[in-house]
Amino acid sequence: MIRIKDVCKSFDGKEVLKHVSLDIADGETIAIIGGSGSGKSTLLRLLIGLIRPTSGEIWIGDTEIGQLDERALDRVRLRMGMVFQYSALFDSMTVGDNVAFGLHEHTDKSDAEIREIVREKLHLVGLDGVEGMMPPELSGGMQKRVSLARAIAIEPEIILYDEPSSGLDPIMTEKIDELIIHTQRELHVTSVVVTHDMASACRIADRIAMVYQGELIAVAPVEEFKKLRDERVQAFFHSLRTVKEDIGHDK
Repeated sequence: MIRIKDVCKSFDGKEVLKHVSLDIADGETIAIIGGSGSGKSTLLRLLIGLIRPTSGEIWIGDTEIGQLDERALDRVRLRMGMVFQYSALFDSMTVGDNVAFGLHEHTDKSDAEIREIVREKLHLVGLDGVEGMMPPELSGGMQKRVSLARAIAIEPEIILYDEPSSGLDPIMTEKIDELIIHTQRELHVTSVVVTHDMASACRIADRIAMVYQGELIAVAPVEEFKKLRDERVQAFFHSLRTVKEDIGHDK
């Protein structure tokens, strides 16, 4: 379980997260939504320990990570995989070496074992036979898949996704959503997905949590979330509908 208890985070005196509390169950997929600058990506960076809370506690299982030193935090990070917004692949390394990176860094597996894991994880994300390609040779959707393969190569208990559909067209977005669902079912991982895409959140999540101006204002199962009458939630729905209508008129 992930437990966030009364977490606040400030940068240069500006409070970005305000007394956020949230429990995430083992095996659950939760989507964290909100507008730009709402604090949702900050929350994700706190979960993986890239930044530390100003106050409050973050528990990964039975370990509170807020005060850990880097060595202890690295041990906790081995339980987590991260899929970054823009994939964050190493352009100078092959796809196979990208997927193998964490295995070389954090395990004592043989080269043969690592090659087999790389092949297996790329197969799981639908990318057979691309080990020798370079990231710039791949489409944006394929790069997202490689990023996911790298994240699951170390067999994490938790996968964190930062805007996984960012920069993708609607068809590829649906494919990435299907891949997130498939990965959760196959590996039984806990998934935390930060997104501004409400349609995507509704497809993939068990629950949706909304962050608004640094506060967690709503958490509910998907069908209940859709029915919430909170004006801020409804305004978010309305703004997304308006954007989609504007895009449709431009075509």
